[in-house]
Amino acid sequence: MKIWYDACTGKHVRYGVAIARRLRELGHEVILTTRKHPDTLALAKLLDENFIVVGRYSPESLMTRLRESIRRQALFCKLFQEQTPDIAVSHGSVELCRTAFGLGIPIISTADTVYAEAVNRLTLPLTDYLVASKAIPKSQLQKYNVRKRIIQFDGVDEVAWMREFKPQITYPFEKPLIVVRQFENKATYAQGKTDLSEEIARKLTKLGNVVFLPRYDRKARKGLIVPKSFVDSTSLVAQADLFVGAGGTITREAALQGTPAIVIRQLTRQYVNEYLAKKGFPILKAEPSQTTKLAEKFLGRKRDVNELLMKLENPIDVIEDIIERKL
Repeated sequence: MKIWYDACTGKHVRYGVAIARRLRELGHEVILTTRKHPDTLALAKLLDENFIVVGRYSPESLMTRLRESIRRQALFCKLFQEQTPDIAVSHGSVELCRTAFGLGIPIISTADTVYAEAVNRLTLPLTDYLVASKAIPKSQLQKYNVRKRIIQFDGVDEVAWMREFKPQITYPFEKPLIVVRQFENKATYAQGKTDLSEEIARKLTKLGNVVFLPRYDRKARKGLIVPKSFVDSTSLVAQADLFVGAGGTITREAALQGTPAIVIRQLTRQYVNEYLAKKGFPILKAEPSQTTKLAEKFLGRKRDVNELLMKLENPIDVIEDIIERKL
């Protein structure tokens, strides 16, 4: 079968590559698409995968978001004018879901951010099979009117690429090394929230060398190490002594490698982080004012979590089962 995966962010690129490599082993053809985004193209190159670039991320305003989304859908129609895929898979790609639904292509979605209401409202009602961590209460998923089946697995999405992950790059940053990821302040779910990440990063400089990973610009910031080009954050947090962020993908990538990860309390309903913490992975929550004190306590306290990681279920197994047996 011909499977289509659309990656909108760097996380999606890693997820899509992991899915594609599994499905190719089974004899399927996989079409990978992405958009111009701060992380997607550089990461695709690092992973040595060929993605078709369709459109771009344009978060300047609601109008630019809508215009670029419509443009991507039109370009996908052109891309699949001669032959449509048999199945479409994504981690919340609005354009994939709308295009696939319009063309009658079955849709498999993964999701782990129940607070991303706009994306969920535009994707999950069109989804045939939703694959989600059992950490998320089913009621939180059902409220988005998934039209067919919700299949939950005992793990998190990041297991798909972290179980076999080996750092590809070693960065020349001195220890103790603290990595801070900027809050995703341009996401629709972040409206009305204050980005405290840069302020917190500066306070952490008294504990060690702080690498600050901005979302959309790489301008210099006094007292912080800001990489001037793309950084493989998954490899970077493997060598870090501490990670601090708002609880997104890099948080879990760090914790799944045993690096202590502090989640600044800015977003609610972070079920997957709480789930991993209960499983024994080093994820800790802190109010912004408590972050430095907690960082001082856990800096460098890395753990061997490989045995815990191997016990988690891989969502790709579920996706494979759906494709091989149910569609």
